[in-house]
This record gives sequence, C-alpha cells and structure tokens, in this order.
Amino acid sequence: MKHRGRHRRRRRGAALRAVLAGTALALTAAATLISASQAQISEDPGALKALTSAADAGRLRLQEHPVPARTLDRLSASMGTPVGVDAVLRSADRTLREAGDCSSADRASLPVAPAATRAYCWDPADTGATAWRPASVTTSGDADDDGVWGTHRVVLAGWTHDTRTGRAAERGLARVAFVDADDPARPAYRWALLVVPVQGGRDYRGLTSGISGMVWYGNKLLVTTTAGSADALYVYDLDRIQRTTADGPAVGRVPGGWSADGYRYVLPAVGSYRFTAGSCSASGPPCPGALALDRGTAPDSMVAAEWTAPGSDRPARLWRYAFSTDPARAGLLATDAAGRTDAVEAYRTRASGIRGVLSYREPGADRTSWYVGRLPGGQDGHGGLWRQDTEGARAAHCGADASRRCWAQGAGSLSHWQGNGEVWSLSDRMLFALPLAALDRSVG
Repeated sequence: MKHRGRHRRRRRGAALRAVLAGTALALTAAATLISASQAQISEDPGALKALTSAADAGRLRLQEHPVPARTLDRLSASMGTPVGVDAVLRSADRTLREAGDCSSADRASLPVAPAATRAYCWDPADTGATAWRPASVTTSGDADDDGVWGTHRVVLAGWTHDTRTGRAAERGLARVAFVDADDPARPAYRWALLVVPVQGGRDYRGLTSGISGMVWYGNKLLVTTTAGSADALYVYDLDRIQRTTADGPAVGRVPGGWSADGYRYVLPAVGSYRFTAGSCSASGPPCPGALALDRGTAPDSMVAAEWTAPGSDRPARLWRYAFSTDPARAGLLATDAAGRTDAVEAYRTRASGIRGVLSYREPGADRTSWYVGRLPGGQDGHGGLWRQDTEGARAAHCGADASRRCWAQGAGSLSHWQGNGEVWSLSDRMLFALPLAALDRSVG
C-alpha cells in the first residue's frame, strides 16, 4: 500500500507550484468591499497565553479506545473485502465546477483578502435546498509528505447534516467527499458515509456528529465529534472502506444486505479518543471545533481549537498532540502504556467562534504562528482571519474602511499542504485554495 513507503515526486510538485504561481482568480468576492456599517468581529484577541498548570493539562488528556479487531473483521466478513481510496475515486460521480462557472452568490462567499487562487463550487445536487453543510477539509498533503496517496492528489471534505431539518433518520449524519484533484480544471468526487460499528460488528449506525475538523495522517482519518460528547475524536481507517449492497434510506443492516442512506461507501470507525476528565464543557475539557496537521514539529503533530460561540467573552483554548512514531501505530496519536495522550503544548486565546486553525513556524523564526479563522458575532457574512503568537495578534484587513471581516462566509477548517505551500479551506458554498504566503501578507 502507498502509506507503507513514502516517495518524492518532484516533477509533479513543480508542476503544481507552477499552477499556483499563476494569476489569482478574478473572483467577485475579491472585488467586494466590506461596508463600514457591518459589525466588526470582536476585539483583538491579543497574545496567546501558555497553559502550564497540571489542572489545564488534565483537562486535555485523552484515552484511546480502539474498536476490537474481531468487531471490524466480523463486519468486513459480512460486507465483503474492504477497499481503499483509489476504489472510491475511480467511481467518482460528481464534478466540482471552477469559480468562473459558479453563481455570483457562490463566489461572494469566498475570502475578500487574501483572495483564493483556485476555487470550486459543488455539484448542484449537493447544495441548494439540502440540509447538508460543508465544514472541514484535509488533503493527501497531510496524509503523506509527498502529497500523493496511491497515484492521486486527493482532497477530503467533511459535511454534516443539519440536526433541525430534513428526515429524522438523516439528521446529524456525517459524510466525506473524496475529491480526485489530479486535474485542477475538473476535480471529481464521490461521497462516503461515516458510521460506527455496533453489536460486535454485526451492524453499524451512522455517526451523528458535527465534523467541524478533520486530519488525514497516514492511513487514518481523525474527525471531531459533537460538542458535549465524551468522545473528542473518532478515528477511521482509509484502507477499511466498505461497499454497501442496498440502496435505501436506512443506515445499517437490512434484509438482504447493507444500506447507508443511499451512499455506495461507508467508513466504519476503528477507534475513538475520549477526554479522561469527562464530557467537554466551559469548565472542563474543551470541545474541539477545528483540527489541522503540523508537519513542522518533531514528531508531526495535530493542533486543535476549542469551539466557543462567535462574539463570546469566554476565552478559547488552542493545543497540540503528537503523533506516534511507532510503525505499528501509523496515523494514531502518541500514547503511554495505558493508552493515554497528553497535550504537548496549550494556550488560551481571546478569539471566539474559531472555525479554522493552523500552526506554522517559518524557518529561522523564534516563535510559532497560530492562524485562526473566525465566524462573525452574528454567524452571518464574512468572518475574520488572525495570526497570533505569544507576542500579539494581527488580522487581515480589506476594503476602504480596513475592515477585519475579510475571510470566507461560514468559513470551515484550514489545511496546510506543506509540500507546495498552499492552504485549503471551505466557505459555506465553495472549496478553495491559496498560498500560505498570501495569508502572511494579508496580516502584515
């Protein structure tokens, strides 16, 4: 399998960088000036404050809970041999459209500054009047350091169904778009539903969770769970994708086969991480709202941001877990002998409504920069993008009034493709990419 050996494909990377070096898209959003009458995102979040007490560390500790191998084996014995990412991409049945072919409303959801260099809108069947909403993104640039998985460049986008509308059985479900990004002019994708094995692998249920953050590392996909849950993260194995055999609205085993609300593929969870201090809350463990991979640390690490309501006065936490370097635990977090994971770094920020997070240290820099994408106080309109460190914070500005509301509308998570320097993210209507260098320039 691809993840058992990493290889460099320098000519492929050079070609991609050439694409990114082209002129930025002439997008409607880039020409939009944010009016001075619009409310500003809450005040400057200021410098990050390190959290070093034992109590703070205890609230961030996780316990690993693997799904028993016999459970997964029983499920695959009944459903058939698992498949990998390539099989899903070969059956892609949807196409993303380039920004020029998208509606003005779609383009208006993109960042004003910095402007996207590439942007795509989804197949109309997946937008419009549906109750599904995009929230998280990760790429094969996270999964492997050469940026390619198997033979493909891949983007994964996580969507969650609204819990308040639509069919009751569908509410709160989570799905992932597997995007074949080999051809930047015509990316194609296929959906897979996230599920959780039950009854010892004799059945599965849908994962009913808001996957506002996810990280693809090695052959594992780690996703956030719903606020208030004892589980902080669910873990999926991208070599254990299962095909369904029945096309219907049910999720799970049905007479004559397996169904997943009409989806052809499901990802059964292979484990979870649970806070040892209990369910997330304002006074307890933080509810993780955004995730990202940082390949600039040794070992590689995953960063997380706490979800707090936009405009809230309650400080949020930013923290980091190290990934395991044990080949037998590829893609899993580093744990002690008891299966516990402790944060290796943690901070408090006055930023609220955080929907995206990245950490990055420039070569030769003495501090790590943390980038946070934020929703506005009313959860509507363009959000803000800030860069913070232990010395202070700076925001992207745009428009004649130097507004701080320059980031995407309904912004989702952030993913840094370190091999080529680009950052992927989502608005509430589009998938887009831009260079990390553009983020830096936008904040001064």
